Amino acid sequence: MHASESHFLVTANVTSKQPAAPHQRSAGFTLLELLVVMVIIGLLAGYVGPKLFGQIGKSQIKVTRAQIDGLSKALDQYRIDTGHYPNTEQGLIALTLQPPGEPKWAGPYMSKAVPKDPWGVDYRYVAPGEHGDYDLLSYGRDGRPGGDGEDADVTSW
Repeated sequence: MHASESHFLVTANVTSKQPAAPHQRSAGFTLLELLVVMVIIGLLAGYVGPKLFGQIGKSQIKVTRAQIDGLSKALDQYRIDTGHYPNTEQGLIALTLQPPGEPKWAGPYMSKAVPKDPWGVDYRYVAPGEHGDYDLLSYGRDGRPGGDGEDADVTSW
């Protein structure tokens, strides 16, 4: 073998091509797979969303009932101390601030300010009331008397 022949053999071994590897799929999602996932998420949101938001309204009504119950207990304590409920003019603020001319007042009867209902409106307080010594109520979400569901009045009687 001559030097030129051995050079050729070495070169031939180095430059020979290996058979191509089978086509490998890249790690990722196809557009079709992404669309299927988006459709499934949309269907779930359409089913679960309304049920979830329906619970929010029920929670607001429960909070309103609990607040009215707490206010009623504070009003009862006010009556025990003073011998009467605050009148309409004195209002619920009489539970936190002593009304003028009320020497037996032993409050405050609430640790915090009188709350607004969950819709941001002051509770309506009338004393003497049509349904008892006082009427305490919230007109609900719509802020008007009457209504159904979340718009229904929540009362102390």
